[in-house]
Amino acid sequence: MNAIGTRGIGMTSARTRERLMTRLKEQGIRNPEVLNLIRSAPRHLFVDEALASRAYEDMALPIGSGQTISQPYVVARMTEALLHADVPESVLEIGTGCGYQTLILASLVPLVYSVERLGLLQQRARQVLSGLGVRNVRFRHADGGWGWPQHAPYAGILVGAAPAQVPPALLEQLAVGGRMVIPVGNHNEQDLVLITRRNETDYTRKLLERVNFVPLVEGAE
Repeated sequence: MNAIGTRGIGMTSARTRERLMTRLKEQGIRNPEVLNLIRSAPRHLFVDEALASRAYEDMALPIGSGQTISQPYVVARMTEALLHADVPESVLEIGTGCGYQTLILASLVPLVYSVERLGLLQQRARQVLSGLGVRNVRFRHADGGWGWPQHAPYAGILVGAAPAQVPPALLEQLAVGGRMVIPVGNHNEQDLVLITRRNETDYTRKLLERVNFVPLVEGAE
């Protein structure tokens, strides 16, 4: 499944995108589908026009409202970890943000449920994704820590902001055998963690690496 097609080509030279691919491979990204999607995704559409020339550098960029678009490596790493075993029928994304990670997920997964607490950001993301022809994302404007219980359980949950502790609601909404990729920690020290639900009460946790995300904030506005 690929919601991007050739629409991501342009804005930068093929050489620039290949440099990014080389960097991601050097950092350990191996999934060919993920790499191809990062290569073709029109990341410049998800940032302010003034920053478009830097869209294909491997770095986070501001998107307004105190939020950032994650660097391509982090998006690739989280996606690869989430889909390591198989492709789930649906994924819950916490933190729509600008919609870049949403696009990558929607190109791989049949259905994405995406929750964002900032209504303005989500509205912009919806417009960009709609313009790209993405039709398999359902949006909710709400506190991400609540998840989206109406459609639970989820075989995959990806969280794009860091809580101090994993929200209990998200653990409850993870299906048995499901995988959650989430940054956890305070502003100065965060770990990217892979959580797998073994049964109704037992979860395993695997540390992936140190990261730096915006905090998961309560409430919606």
